[in-house]
Amino acid sequence: MLDRADIDEAADRIHGHLRRTPVQVVDPGDDWLPGGGCLKLELLQHTGTFKPRGAFNRILSAQERGELDRAVGIVVASGGNAGLANAFAARAVGVPATVFVPTTSSPTKLERLHEYGATVVARGTEYADAYEAAMEHVADTGAVYCHAYDQPEICAGAGTIGLELVEQLAELGRGVDKVLVAVGGGGLMAGIATALEGTALVVGVEPATARTLHAAVAAGQPVDVSVSGVAADSLGARRIGSIAWEVARRTGVESVLVDDDAILEARRRVWDRYRLALEPGAAAPVAALLTGAYRPDADEQMAVVLCGANTDPSDLAVPHP
Repeated sequence: MLDRADIDEAADRIHGHLRRTPVQVVDPGDDWLPGGGCLKLELLQHTGTFKPRGAFNRILSAQERGELDRAVGIVVASGGNAGLANAFAARAVGVPATVFVPTTSSPTKLERLHEYGATVVARGTEYADAYEAAMEHVADTGAVYCHAYDQPEICAGAGTIGLELVEQLAELGRGVDKVLVAVGGGGLMAGIATALEGTALVVGVEPATARTLHAAVAAGQPVDVSVSGVAADSLGARRIGSIAWEVARRTGVESVLVDDDAILEARRRVWDRYRLALEPGAAAPVAALLTGAYRPDADEQMAVVLCGANTDPSDLAVPHP
C-alpha cells in the first residue's frame, strides 16, 4: 500500500537530484483553456518527463538496502520515457543500465537512450513483450528491476510532484481542488493522488484507444486492453498497475477519455499559447478540458500536469482547424 509517508521519504531521498519544475498560471482573461487554473511544467524535468523522480527513488532505495550490484546495475522495460529516466539516474549513480524497448518506440527516445550510455535491446511490439524479456534478464544477471510504473518507489517518486505543486501554489496564494493527470500504467496518477489524499482529487485522463483505468473501473478490476493511437509510445500499458488501481479506488480518482484528434489539437494549442512542445500523451489532460470530457465546477481550482516533452516538434506548427 502506498501512503503519504512514502511520498515524503521519496522527497527527502531524491532531493538534489531533480529540478523543481515551474508552475505556469493560465493567462488571466485568456479563455483558451476552459476552467483556467495552472500548468505544472514537469516536461521541463531531466530527460523531458516526470520519470526521473521515480527512477532515482527506486535506484537509491535499492542501493540503501544493499540490493544494487554496481557491476550489474539496473534493468527496465520501457517504451522510452522510463528507459530514459532510469538510464539517466543510473549514470548519475554510477551503475550500468539495460533498457528493453518495444520495436515501436520513438526514434527520438532511442537516440537519447544511447546518449545516456544505456544498453538498448528491442523486443516485440508492445510494452508487455519488452517486460517479459527484461524479467528474463533479471533472472539471469541479478540486476535491479525498475518497473515503468508499478513499484512503490516508482510511484512514490512521481508523487513528489504533488508535494511540490502544493508548495508552489501556496507561494502564489492559490490552492488546488482537482489535478488532471495523464494515465497509462498509472504510476504518475497513483503518486499524485496519494500525495494529495485528503487535500485534492485527481482526474485521470486516458486515450480512448488505451483505456487501462477506464476499463478497470468498468470491470471492477484491472483487465488487459488493446493499445493503439498517437499516445501509445508513452501511455501504452496493456493493464493498469496494481498500485494505481488500489490508489484510484481508495482516493476516488475519476477517469475520462479523449480521442486522438483531441490530443493532437491540445498539443498544438499548448504550442500556440506557450511554446511548450508536448509529447501526445502529455497533452491528454489539456484535451479533456478543451473537449469538455472533464468540465470543472465554476469555483474549482485546477492544476494540469504536463508530464512529457519527448517528441518530434516538426509538426507543431501545423494549423489547427
